[in-house]
This record gives sequence, structure tokens and C-alpha cells, in this order.
Amino acid sequence: MGVDHVDLIQLHNLVHPGEWETALGAGGALEALVAARDEGLARFIGVTGHGLTAPWMHARALERFPFDSVLAPYNAVAVQSQQYAADFEALAALCAERGVALQTIKAITAGPWGSGPRSAGTWYEPLTAAADIEFAAHWVLGRDGVFLNSVGDRTLLPLLLDAAARYERRPDDATMAGLIERRQMTPLFVS
Repeated sequence: MGVDHVDLIQLHNLVHPGEWETALGAGGALEALVAARDEGLARFIGVTGHGLTAPWMHARALERFPFDSVLAPYNAVAVQSQQYAADFEALAALCAERGVALQTIKAITAGPWGSGPRSAGTWYEPLTAAADIEFAAHWVLGRDGVFLNSVGDRTLLPLLLDAAARYERRPDDATMAGLIERRQMTPLFVS
């Protein structure tokens, strides 16, 4: 049995201004996605981004086109950057106002890989202990109006899903500060 449509098709990592202009401009990828949606091949159109400019670029993109979803990094370490936190909150407010799905990624990021061996199938070093994953996932789930996307490692996925299923409340700031210090978590993206 074949697939006749997808629910969501996304423009990937539109954070570079030149690539953004090309994709959203005349004859760009967005036109192809709109045509696919109009033909019934896709139900929704989204835009994704990685890095510190993603929330700002997504807000800009929403001024240009009514995307159905946006995807950006969100974790307790990332929002320690006042600029990132402000940009994310502005994006979240815009998404809430317009009914745009706000997907989050990198919830369980510990930081960039160091020089040691890599123990997971992610391009960043993830948290791996169940309790740490639970704190990180619950912190994201505690933010109204966001979706927690899964992790790209099949051994960590069950831990993330279990943590999400047991969500009750967001950990407080002291708990998250303790996790960040204990695990020596660092920003994945730097300016």
C-alpha cells in the first residue's frame, strides 16, 4: 500500500537570509510546496530552523506566508541566552495568535559532542539517563503552546516517550540549574 499524501511537508533549516529569500521567493521551494498542498499531496506546510536565529527567522517567515507550523530548538540551556529567550517568546506569541503549531527540538541536548566516543545516533551529545531526560522533557512540556518532538536516536526514544507519558508539571528553575550544572550542559548553538 502506497502513501498518497503526507500530513506535513517542511522547508528545512531556513535560517540563512540568502537561502530564505531563495526558498520563499518567486520560483522557490515554497511555491512547490503550495502546489503539492493544492494537489492534495500534503495537508500542511511548515518551516524548520536550527541555531540561534531560528525563532527570529520563523517570525519573519510568518509575516511572508501563513505557515501551519514552525520548528525550533527549545531547552533550558538555550533560553539562558536572553536574546534567544526573547525571540522564542515572541515567536510563541505569534504562533498562538495565528494558530500555528510550534514544534520544539533538542529538548534533551547536553551540548556539542566533545572529542570522546559518541554513544548515540544524534549529531549532538544527548542526555542519556532516564531521570535527566525526564527533567528536560518535562521542562519543555511545561511551556504552554509547544509540541515536544522526538529524539533521533532509537535507544533514547523510549526514554523520552516514557518521560512524556508521565508528565505532571514543569521542574522549577533550581532543579533545572542543578541538572545543567551536574551534567555540565552547554549551548548547542553559539553566536
